[in-house]
Amino acid sequence: MKVHVLERTQMIPLSLAETFEFFADALNLEPITPPSLRFKVLTPAPIKMEAGTLIDYQLSLFGIPFRWRTLIETWEPGKRFVDRQINGPYSLWHHTHTFEAIGPQQTLMKDIVRYRVEWGMPGWLTHKLFVERMVNEIFDYRFEAVAQLLQPGWNSYQHERKVA
Repeated sequence: MKVHVLERTQMIPLSLAETFEFFADALNLEPITPPSLRFKVLTPAPIKMEAGTLIDYQLSLFGIPFRWRTLIETWEPGKRFVDRQINGPYSLWHHTHTFEAIGPQQTLMKDIVRYRVEWGMPGWLTHKLFVERMVNEIFDYRFEAVAQLLQPGWNSYQHERKVA
């Protein structure tokens, strides 16, 4: 089955250290995830982020609650981290977050998500009808939420959107 790739970039008007600190806190996933998903971090805080950390979540898709577990596969403070789904709705979910200082108060954040939906032709159809749109909507919401949380009123920047 095909591996789908979603790439997003966002300029964040904070230092590299401040930006990485925000995204390194797994609890910050809750406010940047669409409310319709009823996303909750189940792993008790504080979560020590490092390679090998497991994080459990609960969310709801189409009204059906389920759990999701990710493994922090790579942890390079101030540069990047990678989370991989261990248990959840995708046969593959591999999310790379990278951070690059563009100036003292500007950071370029990149997300590359590789994901796969199984089940042959029904999986392909499910992806085309629902999953692709839903993944894009989640990351569209995330872009706006990050912009509002990290600098209220910050609406003039455009994000780059690539989907393969």
